[in-house]
Amino acid sequence: MGNKFEIYQIGTVEKQGGETIIKICKKYKEALLGLDGFSHMIVCYWFHKNDTPEQRRILQVYPKGHRYNPLTGVFATCSPVRPNLLAISICKILSIEDTTIRIDDIDALDQTPVIDIKPYVPHMHSKTDHIKVPEWIMPK
Repeated sequence: MGNKFEIYQIGTVEKQGGETIIKICKKYKEALLGLDGFSHMIVCYWFHKNDTPEQRRILQVYPKGHRYNPLTGVFATCSPVRPNLLAISICKILSIEDTTIRIDDIDALDQTPVIDIKPYVPHMHSKTDHIKVPEWIMPK
């Protein structure tokens, strides 16, 4: 255990004037071929604002930052603090022009590094049978 891996930034989330785009690095332009055939994509990005040794050591949080929720391990939450600061969002593709992907929204900050994109394929990525979630996950 304790292996290190190299992850390369492939683009950046940009939020400006109510618009959200993902700007892909020019050298990865060819990797976008065919993505326009999908309505949605899975975006993997890095919680770069939390990338400190202290933040990476946090293993338990109160979900959604609310102390009325039970103390929970980060692997059972979507918390932005965790040992590896990976985040994943499913985003609707509004348009793709050159290396700019305009999307509906993403739970990421402006200038967040994007590390991968995958097409969203419902029969592969949606699991609807016997889904169970804790009570605190439901909106209050």
